[in-house]
Amino acid sequence: MRLRNIKGAREAIANDKYVINEPEKLKGNWKSLFEGDNPIHLEIGSGKGQFLTNIASLNPNINYIGIEKYSSVLYRALEKRREVELSNLYFIRYDAQYITSVFAENEISRIYLNFSDPWPKDRHAKRRLTSRQFLAKYEQCLKKGGQVIFKTDNLMLFDFSLEEAEAAGWKIESITYDLHNSEFVKDNIMTEYEERFVSEGKPIHMMKIYK
Repeated sequence: MRLRNIKGAREAIANDKYVINEPEKLKGNWKSLFEGDNPIHLEIGSGKGQFLTNIASLNPNINYIGIEKYSSVLYRALEKRREVELSNLYFIRYDAQYITSVFAENEISRIYLNFSDPWPKDRHAKRRLTSRQFLAKYEQCLKKGGQVIFKTDNLMLFDFSLEEAEAAGWKIESITYDLHNSEFVKDNIMTEYEERFVSEGKPIHMMKIYK
């Protein structure tokens, strides 16, 4: 996901009208940023922005926030963001481990995790965005019944994620080990990575869980 460093990316991000530079100040009051009282959906690790830009365009009655840790990646997402006229999409450059410093209880309706870093070494398991430690953080921000939707091509990470969700008491609403040959594909919006993996014939795994 991380790109080669882009000179001036941090400065450009700091001055971009679609980036919230002090997100902690909006904790508990994110709806003031958007028009109306629509639900807020969050993508953690928004990459180059294809998924969020497309889904926000298709759903004007839902507000979207993208969290991206790396400046060079977010810079590319903002390039794509500027191609469309939308009032329901903003970004923050932030580390997801501090998500509860930015969002209050019951503030988020859905979280998307698309092709997250698998952190393959066992000693790094807590860093995986589907670990029980991160799931506990999401639970603090999600509305009752709010969903986490996770997609990956990595089978080991997917099985780990299922085990973590079950251990943490989350309920599975939907699951498939081959998204693009399942009933769930009709509602699917692909990311850049997903397009590449599908073209290579790799199965995409997906789960939708709630608490």
